[in-house]
Amino acid sequence: MKKILKVIFSTLVLLFALLYISPYSYVLPGVYKIYGTGHKTAFLEDYEVFDNRTVEAAEQPQEWPLHKNYNTIKPTERLLKAHKEYKSVAYLIIKNDSIVYEKYYDGYSDTSKSNSFSMSKSMVTGMLGKALEEGKIKSIDQKVGDFFENFNEGFAAELTVGDLASMASGLDWTEEYYNPLNVTTESYFTHDLQRLLHNRKIIGKPGQEYLYLSGNTQLLGMVISKAVGSNLSTYFSEYFWKPLGAKEDALWQIDSKANGMEKAFCCFASNAKDFARFGKLYKDHGKWNGEQIIDSSYVALSTRPRFEKSTEYGYGWWLSEIDGKPLFAMRGHLGQYVIVIPEDNLIVVRLGHLTQKTNGAPFPKVFHLYVEEAYKMLENAGQN
Repeated sequence: MKKILKVIFSTLVLLFALLYISPYSYVLPGVYKIYGTGHKTAFLEDYEVFDNRTVEAAEQPQEWPLHKNYNTIKPTERLLKAHKEYKSVAYLIIKNDSIVYEKYYDGYSDTSKSNSFSMSKSMVTGMLGKALEEGKIKSIDQKVGDFFENFNEGFAAELTVGDLASMASGLDWTEEYYNPLNVTTESYFTHDLQRLLHNRKIIGKPGQEYLYLSGNTQLLGMVISKAVGSNLSTYFSEYFWKPLGAKEDALWQIDSKANGMEKAFCCFASNAKDFARFGKLYKDHGKWNGEQIIDSSYVALSTRPRFEKSTEYGYGWWLSEIDGKPLFAMRGHLGQYVIVIPEDNLIVVRLGHLTQKTNGAPFPKVFHLYVEEAYKMLENAGQN
């Protein structure tokens, strides 16, 4: 038995040694941070095992008003079933800028942090709008090569910041979340995101078609950070998180402890109520309490499709409709959503551990279910 255990131990040591010197050494942190904890992919609380930078909240936080019928509406059976099946941790209905209904599960509360995953992409493109407004970036058509010289040859020389924001870069990148030997996984665990992105090539002509790639937002975040002379956390805090009256400090995962780069494509840890603020900002055409936080024309550009063949995406925002009414949404891995229906002054927030497969469709069916059941709840309470 001792000999068998010795052989197994020696084999494991050898495998880890080979992995360490291989191009896939980034998997090693994942072994104990993700896979070693029993997860097959990133999870809501994984900010606890990564390095983070603090996104400071407002000195005088602004509370969400509570509707006169706050939490008197009963959830539908269909909604309860979805919450149970897909392990929701938070669900909010905000009507006319007041919270009508909020519910938390699995030990979560209104101040519990959870990973935004790709909802942060909407935040990063929001920062692009602010950098444009400040003149730090000249236009949405400014070339990425103006900021990084290695993007000045071949197809890369045609790449614009707008191409990155609208997912039309031609970047050599494969978007996968459950394969450990993959560039998306590498971006999650690497200690040098800048190096990783600078080593990726632009293999197709930019600006031609939509293809969702997290590397686009990461490179965009690097451009913004260089253009404004600040890390993303500080910039977002100053121009968005504080002005929006965020109640809680957020945490943004970085790639390393020393002068780390934010994972721009994901990993902004906050709570449902504070996430909802960014949806309200865009619902109100860039205004917050009468102050123009971000230009309304940029908000309009962001929430309409760039390509006729890809009506599900704008500039950092997902697009759809419900009963013929346009909606736009922040969207993240495992079913993190801030869904905005401007026509009805409605915001629905859902955070959770699981979601449905899309089976090739732009959205899983449960995405629209969260909105449909919100309407039914409001109707049952006479609030539609």
